[in-house]
Amino acid sequence: MFQGADKMKEVRSCLTDDERDLYSEGMNERPDVFYMKRAIRLARLGRGKTSPNPMVGAVVVRDGKIAGEGYHHAPGEAHAEILALKAAGDRAKGGTLYTTLEPCCHTKKRTPPCTEAIIQSGIKQVVSAMKDPNPMVYGKGFESLKRAGIKVVYGLLRIEAEQLNEVFIKYMKIGRPFVTLKAAMTLDGRIATASGESKWISGEKSRKDVDKLRAEADGVLVGIGTVLADDPMLILRKAKGKNPMRIVIDPHLKTPLQSKLVTTAESTPVHLLTTSSAPPYQIELMQSAGVSVTALPDEGGQIRFGVILDCLGKIGVTHLLIEGGSGVNGMALRSGLVDRVIFYIAPMFLCGGDALGVVGGKSISKLSEAVSLEGVKIRRMGDDLRVEGRVKK
Repeated sequence: MFQGADKMKEVRSCLTDDERDLYSEGMNERPDVFYMKRAIRLARLGRGKTSPNPMVGAVVVRDGKIAGEGYHHAPGEAHAEILALKAAGDRAKGGTLYTTLEPCCHTKKRTPPCTEAIIQSGIKQVVSAMKDPNPMVYGKGFESLKRAGIKVVYGLLRIEAEQLNEVFIKYMKIGRPFVTLKAAMTLDGRIATASGESKWISGEKSRKDVDKLRAEADGVLVGIGTVLADDPMLILRKAKGKNPMRIVIDPHLKTPLQSKLVTTAESTPVHLLTTSSAPPYQIELMQSAGVSVTALPDEGGQIRFGVILDCLGKIGVTHLLIEGGSGVNGMALRSGLVDRVIFYIAPMFLCGGDALGVVGGKSISKLSEAVSLEGVKIRRMGDDLRVEGRVKK
């Protein structure tokens, strides 16, 4: 045990119900590993709430006991290190700060630099899982602490920390969103009947899981075919959180003015990605309805997926969830720019080639060129199977 019963009771009393169960694991770990795992678990509590910032957790330890802890809740709010130091108070002096990410040291944000607060607190050592990929911070936060005489160690549980913030890391490095492609399909690989009926292929548990995916994303993307066929809302049904931006690939601007997306644009953002072939009067009508419209280069009536990602990255979309039909799915997968795939497979068959397949367009001619997944995870979602994997690059 690295923490007395009285101290454990004191810390737990300050936590929410969701946070308290984090103390039930890992008490037999090596101390430094235990504290860093604790920081990572705390960071996860910010999932879906911190974009465009990373998820960060921090733990202050003194004399083998947790003195304070915190995690980043939302953009513009105090960072994890600040909350942990505040909770520790005078007990931080002479202690060690465990943090999942290099403390920030710049002023181009809404909160003060964490390095200054750490230095003022009297912390003698900072153990961090990884450097901050933000060019304004990368390595500079550590150097600032070292100059103040604070010992810095980093790299502990680095892989786990990088997996936690893979969205943030990709966005910082190349300015494009992390891309998750989600689809619900039958056992014979179909997403709709020949007549277009698709509600509901997946079960209730799968649909609730999709709700969580939307809550974690900045934007949800569909094609114009899905808009015309299903007239979707693309908002959270039951999950708590902020609705993602609704994004439509619409080269000829065929989205109806009376569609649910357009009529709710004032309350939840809608962004149409079109081309120069879109009628100017239609663009004006959409903009008057509160819809954002961007014209992108036209390549044979289509828009390259890489161009779409560049556009979305520039407007601050760090995590993109694709919920398109077979055409969008095929385009995205063939581009090689999808990062993660999640398929919900329902135990049914549509029994015919005229039913709509999950991936459309021209197929890949060689098996050696097939899009493959790694790190595949499979679990039950009611009667459905949820298959998740990272796309091999």
